[in-house]
Amino acid sequence: MSVTMTAVVLKTLTLVLGGSITFYSFRAYRRMDSSALRALTIGFGTVTLGALLAGIVDQFSPLDPSVALVVESLFTTVGFAVILYSLYVE
Repeated sequence: MSVTMTAVVLKTLTLVLGGSITFYSFRAYRRMDSSALRALTIGFGTVTLGALLAGIVDQFSPLDPSVALVVESLFTTVGFAVILYSLYVE
């Protein structure tokens, strides 16, 4: 299996797992109406969206592949900051 194909498979698994985590945290937020769970959902959704956008930039855009890395890193950083915030919100 080529490196590109391996990356596509791993990115797909990341999207499926990240989407599942986002979905279940959203359901928990709706059930509990907790601002912490809302922030957690937004954080995981942001990380997952970053993986999706980085894959799109890498596979379908004429931009340098390093741009995809920057896009993913940006969304991951913001997402983790929101997840950290969710741990401190009451």
